[in-house]
Amino acid sequence: MAEHTSSSIMIEAAPAEVMGVIADFDRYPEWTGEVKEAEVLAKDGRGRAEQVRLLLDAGAIKDDHTLAYTWTGENEVSWSLVKSQMLRALDGTYHLAARNGGASTEVTYQLTVDVKIPMLGMIKRKAEKVIIDRALAGLKQRVESPESPESPEGPGAAADEAEKH
Repeated sequence: MAEHTSSSIMIEAAPAEVMGVIADFDRYPEWTGEVKEAEVLAKDGRGRAEQVRLLLDAGAIKDDHTLAYTWTGENEVSWSLVKSQMLRALDGTYHLAARNGGASTEVTYQLTVDVKIPMLGMIKRKAEKVIIDRALAGLKQRVESPESPESPEGPGAAADEAEKH
């Protein structure tokens, strides 16, 4: 059975704003580091992504894969692997918890990666840790930055856009 890696970070924004950035897959290449391309293939009745194709380059793990997303309430999204060239499993969860009266959000990211090729467990866990740490740091920077060069309207636009759907 595959082991998972988990880490958390505190972001100075409300959970809805953080989830708005997480749900904006088209902009993942701007802030995740490992995701070079993202394409939403299917959406649910609320306009949230159900299947997303991602081109990933995380050093030891390079892949073009499709993930299925499950949205649980307003503060959790999980995903599992649908198809991949090199991965056997890529299962993860973002769980958001309001802190400081809703002014801050604790984001916990859990990830399990299993590759089709033989790889030492410690190398695989290091790759998981790198993916998680970069994603959390990128998410924090994306949400907390008042404006970014790629997004002149600022990070709140993603949350506003997500609320429209």
